[in-house]
Amino acid sequence: MRRALLSLAALLGLAAAMPQAFSSSRQTPSGSLPKSFQWTSTGPLVAPMNDTRKIAGIKDPSVVLINGTYHVFASTAKEEGYSLVYLSFTDFDSAHLATQHYLDQSPVGEGYRAAPEVFYFAPHKLWYLIYQNGNAAYSTNPDISNPQGWTAPQNFYPAGRPKIIDDNIGDGYWVDMWVICDDQKCHLFSSDDNGQLYRSETDISKFPDGMTQPVIAMQEKREELYEASCVYSLPGKKGGYLLLVEAIGTDGNRWFRSWTADKIEGPWRGLANTEENPFARWNNVKFVGETGEWTRSISHGELIRTGSLDQRLEIDPCDMRFMYQGLDPGADWSVYNALPWRLGLITLDNPAC
Repeated sequence: MRRALLSLAALLGLAAAMPQAFSSSRQTPSGSLPKSFQWTSTGPLVAPMNDTRKIAGIKDPSVVLINGTYHVFASTAKEEGYSLVYLSFTDFDSAHLATQHYLDQSPVGEGYRAAPEVFYFAPHKLWYLIYQNGNAAYSTNPDISNPQGWTAPQNFYPAGRPKIIDDNIGDGYWVDMWVICDDQKCHLFSSDDNGQLYRSETDISKFPDGMTQPVIAMQEKREELYEASCVYSLPGKKGGYLLLVEAIGTDGNRWFRSWTADKIEGPWRGLANTEENPFARWNNVKFVGETGEWTRSISHGELIRTGSLDQRLEIDPCDMRFMYQGLDPGADWSVYNALPWRLGLITLDNPAC
């Protein structure tokens, strides 16, 4: 149950979370997607804090822009495991100065928490934080800027991991949950690090309850359909959806493939989904600044949403920026959790607008 009385800060946060309070650089997103993509990257913008936690990497960012402030949720990683962190800033040049709030100090709690996605669910007037905890989990908050306001984790599948995932996961992991809604349903995507992309659904009136058993939305070789899926709605009369999935390249580096569809259920049509014509890979990214080509992996990240910021996850093809995790190409992969991931930003150079 909600508390009967809310603090002034919470009330102000609730007002700020309402869709009509949102502003962005474009009032009405428009335009179509290019058939090939060219990006420019910053150097590393966000790194772990130098404190007693001794975090090795910060990764898996989810980001929204609200009234000039970027709100970023990410995973923290070290050999012992994962947790979640929140930070906010008004420009990327100052991102490295932002206070990092560890969400294990909130009701989200301690233990395995990773790969967040954040969005505003308009029917409930609440922000939802989606993440993995061994299951597909969520917390809610009326004020995205209050790191202490998140509720304790609830699982989309209280009975445990669905059978279809057990049947296909092999030696992979059930990871990277992602929710997007249309006018009738909310859809939950997830991956298994073994070549399957899964999708579940529930009526929007029932969300977050009532998720169906997953179906396989797409299936390819393990390296070609690995993890970190994200789905966005496209604006305009034609509309449609954009799907991004992280792959492992033939050179071992991470990169993103892309598809489009008329409906969230698919079928999905290849857009830029080869190493020669990728959505985002080191060979279509130009690096600027003193650090130069600081990474050859364009890994788990998210497009910055500049539309309504609600459960439809609308993007503007004319203003595409992707916050991602990268790392030194010479990093030692022998202890995966201890990899020194940092967050960077790529900006699209050739929008079809």
